[in-house]
Amino acid sequence: MSTTDGARLHWEALGDTARRPAVVLLHGGPGLPDYLGDIAPMVADLAPVYRYDQRGTGRSSWRGRHSLARHVEDLAELLDAWQVPGAVLIGHSYGTDLASRFCLRYPDRVAAMLLMCGPFVGDWRTGDRAERGRRMSAAQRERLRVLEDLSHRSEEQEVELLTLAWFTDHSDPGRGWRRAALAARRRRPVNWSMNAELGREGRADPLDGHLAELRARLPVRTELLGGVDDPRPVSALESLALLLAVPLTRIEGAGHEPWAERPGAVRAHLRRFVRGAAGTRDLARGPR
Repeated sequence: MSTTDGARLHWEALGDTARRPAVVLLHGGPGLPDYLGDIAPMVADLAPVYRYDQRGTGRSSWRGRHSLARHVEDLAELLDAWQVPGAVLIGHSYGTDLASRFCLRYPDRVAAMLLMCGPFVGDWRTGDRAERGRRMSAAQRERLRVLEDLSHRSEEQEVELLTLAWFTDHSDPGRGWRRAALAARRRRPVNWSMNAELGREGRADPLDGHLAELRARLPVRTELLGGVDDPRPVSALESLALLLAVPLTRIEGAGHEPWAERPGAVRAHLRRFVRGAAGTRDLARGPR
């Protein structure tokens, strides 16, 4: 699909696209291609599931500047193209920030919202850095620092950097290393300029300053979900749940990608959530 400013957005759908409501998966990063393909089949028999590569990642070509507002508009234009008046948004990591900002801008287009492993507000980075440091050896910490400081990295150096940066996201260190090494080759290339641009904007205008407005605009069915062993402190999600007055589900034995470590628990929760988002009725064909 072409956006109004010329970006080409690649998207995929799974399930019967005539059914409503539709689910839209929002991947994290920012700067990574979509990686939520394992989640879509968990609920595609209940509702159509759309996912896409955000502009400048994967198969969505874009070489211009990035802004949070433009990424919000991309989602609005995709919903128009899909003829989806109101979507069930399921965001992960940075995707939860995108979902929240979309809800602030277009509350009437959000039928329900599940925020997985984010958004993190307040001073969560201090705890995150400390826990990641604890999970790494001194040699690993030093090697990651060296790789981050390189102005140019080879393919193998990039894979090594991403593996070191991501393996601490998982509950089990050994399996986490293998998962991170695989992801470091599949979730490529990383759009580092996009990551930097959106990161700067997010720090300049953090979601923290919009929480009261967000709470007022949230759909009735909004929930948080987090892995207890995510290095990003689950206490930050607990505080957010209180501020937004929404329920938080904690997945034991899981880190930042709970569907990878506890797929059964995540699948059950997602199915309950999507069923609930449709109300007491079965998901009927056509718009409502």
